[in-house]
Amino acid sequence: MLALLCQLGAAGVLGTHDRKDVFDPPVLYPHAGTVWYKGQRHNVTWDVSDPPPYIINPVGRIFLRKGELILETNFDIMLGRIQVTVPWVLPDHDYSLILLYGDSGNFG
Repeated sequence: MLALLCQLGAAGVLGTHDRKDVFDPPVLYPHAGTVWYKGQRHNVTWDVSDPPPYIINPVGRIFLRKGELILETNFDIMLGRIQVTVPWVLPDHDYSLILLYGDSGNFG
């Protein structure tokens, strides 16, 4: 019996539900060159059409990179979009959005 369990484990039959993956979906909007104005609401969107079977941490966060302002947090990354309000910030051309999905640490 022990030999059979070892063979099944080595073949990948056992423990398949223990496998977890980091999900890093591509951002669809905003894209390079997008201009937002304070007070506007925008849907930040990303592609969730091909997730791994087991996601380690499905919680997302969105930051405005310059100044590290939190725009949205604690949402399910499988939603594929979340609406944010553009905060009051000084006008500039080098702001970027940071989208963190679970624990992937990716920047969009």
